[in-house]
Amino acid sequence: MSDDDRLPDPELFREGGFRLAARMFIEGDIRGTEAQVLRLREFAQAEDPLADAVVAMFGRLEVGRGRRMFEGALAGGMDSVEGAPEELVAFFADVEATPYWVDAGRLERGARAITRTGLLGLFPLGDMSLMGGYLASRATKSLVGTGQIEYQATRRLVETAAWWIDVTTPGTLARGKKGYASALRVRLVHAHVRAAMNGREDWDYAAWDRPVNQVQTTGTLLLFSLVFLFGTQLLGVRYNDRERGDILHLWRYVGWLMGVDDELLPAGEEDAWRMLWLLAATEFIPDDDSKRLAKALLKSHEGIGEGRGTFGKVLSHVSVRVHSSISRLVLGKTNADFLELPNDPVAQAAILTVAGANFAAETLRQLIPGATSLQEHLGRIGRETYVKRLIKVFDPDTTYAQHMKPPRAA
Repeated sequence: MSDDDRLPDPELFREGGFRLAARMFIEGDIRGTEAQVLRLREFAQAEDPLADAVVAMFGRLEVGRGRRMFEGALAGGMDSVEGAPEELVAFFADVEATPYWVDAGRLERGARAITRTGLLGLFPLGDMSLMGGYLASRATKSLVGTGQIEYQATRRLVETAAWWIDVTTPGTLARGKKGYASALRVRLVHAHVRAAMNGREDWDYAAWDRPVNQVQTTGTLLLFSLVFLFGTQLLGVRYNDRERGDILHLWRYVGWLMGVDDELLPAGEEDAWRMLWLLAATEFIPDDDSKRLAKALLKSHEGIGEGRGTFGKVLSHVSVRVHSSISRLVLGKTNADFLELPNDPVAQAAILTVAGANFAAETLRQLIPGATSLQEHLGRIGRETYVKRLIKVFDPDTTYAQHMKPPRAA
């Protein structure tokens, strides 16, 4: 394929961290052709028929009955559910038909590599993955439509962090375990949101595509996988080639559980970067809703200092500046300015200094026998302590029951 057949770089890859990534981690030209872009756009009209049928079944049965059967199947398999509707049987028959490419050893190694980052790994989750996702204006329409991301930003950030820890903890993606169940529950949440948005008379299909479609779900997957991987590396974390591949393998399986079409699941790092380019070229078109959601996310960071007097005000100021600086590191000036993220050179310099110190410590870790295992242990303890604190302070709904209420009719 000649260079003339390639589409030009979108803004996301012309500046900021992703341009650096293209130079550091990618060989060759990952830009898509017009035909590849058109093929991807076909998936913007595709949803998740199996999950959507389950949600429709929930609405057909008496309130709560379908959800109880779903939870029963999660815990004990379909054999434990008496009188299960055909929609639920079809859903779990598909989910339990684990693809041939799933490697339990790779899932375990990928989870350990993620766990090793400890609480540092949470920074890319909000500052890079969620904030970067707000650049995709068509995807934000469902978020704004529910009202929960903008008006309950802190709680949703907490629930997202708890979910992310669930699916990235070693051993939890086995059938019936917490991560496995969390992935399938969120898949049902997406189906509920689709049903609600499809029931709205003001949904603009021409401008916004199908709600929570396959392209958008793939974008979410890449933000949690590839952008996390790249983001933690920018913050000084070091991985070897096998670890990077195993992390992406873990997320490939999570994406499969969440209903992403096989054709859209990246098989490796180069595939993932190519898919991110295609998404950047077609989806990352921010608008005023992007600004609103970015403002709500920053407001949630500001809340860390509430009720602590003068010290709290300082803490809030620092929190916003630090998180905004991390976002700027990846998104670049143009995108960050559009989202109206604070531009604090002092905070940005501090982040880069910390990243340099992390890189030095990570280099020593790779050289010292037993240091990696110790770091995995410390990371696991840090994450477990963080989850316990989240539960105590916010009481997050990790079953997502509040998000699975039957959609209102239009």
